[in-house]
Amino acid sequence: MAITPKLLSRGLEVFTALSLLGFVSFLFFTSNLDAFLSTMVSLQWGWVLAGIALASLDWVGGGMRIWVLLRHLRPDAPFKGSIIAGGLAAWGSIITPSQTGGGPLMIYALKRHGVPMHESIIIALMTFIATIIFYGLAGPFALLLGAGKALEERNVLGQSMTLYDLFMVSLGGFISIGVVIIILVMFPSIVARLARKLGAWLRARGKLGLADRVQKAEDGVKQSHDCLVTFFNNWRGWAALGGAVFMSAFAFANRLLAGFVVLRMLGVHANFVDVLLLQTLITFLLYFAPTPGGAGIAELLSFAVMAIYMPDDQVPSYLFLWRFVTSYLTVGVGSVVFWWWLKGATQKGDLLSEPVEAAGGE
Repeated sequence: MAITPKLLSRGLEVFTALSLLGFVSFLFFTSNLDAFLSTMVSLQWGWVLAGIALASLDWVGGGMRIWVLLRHLRPDAPFKGSIIAGGLAAWGSIITPSQTGGGPLMIYALKRHGVPMHESIIIALMTFIATIIFYGLAGPFALLLGAGKALEERNVLGQSMTLYDLFMVSLGGFISIGVVIIILVMFPSIVARLARKLGAWLRARGKLGLADRVQKAEDGVKQSHDCLVTFFNNWRGWAALGGAVFMSAFAFANRLLAGFVVLRMLGVHANFVDVLLLQTLITFLLYFAPTPGGAGIAELLSFAVMAIYMPDDQVPSYLFLWRFVTSYLTVGVGSVVFWWWLKGATQKGDLLSEPVEAAGGE
């Protein structure tokens, strides 16, 4: 599948439609228009400004993370280009299923600012690895801060599972997937052996299309391994990765802190680390969501998890403001930047097909 302007446009339409449908559904079932409007005009506006500043970290935090990694490959790394690449990567992740558009949009933005394709591909891979490491550390760190005790009292499946149990399951699954991916990238010979056997088995049964996909997956893993070898050719590569993991706290602060900030917008006081843990849980569960930006799924998850902190008539306001901070501002600014670029492009066909074959999600 190629990431084309047409696909991005369709993803934006689907994200908007599903988000709007989810909001209207909760407005209808849990509140009324008068209650929603009353809540919106009585917001804590200082916290609204904090939410807008938080949303900007999709660009600033994400861009700084790219810049830290890129400086290892080239001392003249474009700072402005890195900031734009960080924002467009977040934009592409939101409007494509399973965040598949994040990497290609990052590569496309870096190319426009003079970064060669092979270096852009390396940076896309390293940001993905930094993301896996960061989330693998963020959950246990939140637990060390004392988060989760209140969540043990919140059941999600009758009496059989609490929110704390659900978080631990999702954390274990996320870390396991990340470890498997990193091992496969570091040891491509394992993938090569498996791919050859699976490819031969599929061809013997006439599944030529699936066999070709297996071959492409093997080639992608080998390319990723070559990227790692290039990046970690000295100790500075490891230092750059460490810096990127640290900067991930700023790159993902929008997603992790939005729940707490929105609650404060509504005048709701809650334990910071418990809310942080819940937002981390939502992020884990949405990371591979099959709809653009987890639209529809995210609204249901937020309602199921965050409604414990507010009355029903505030839920639609929470969902709208949460989406505003985590998605709408980034989507709005990213759409203006990308379509402005596209308007001036001479080639309007499969504009992004080349980067897509080199990198996946965020």
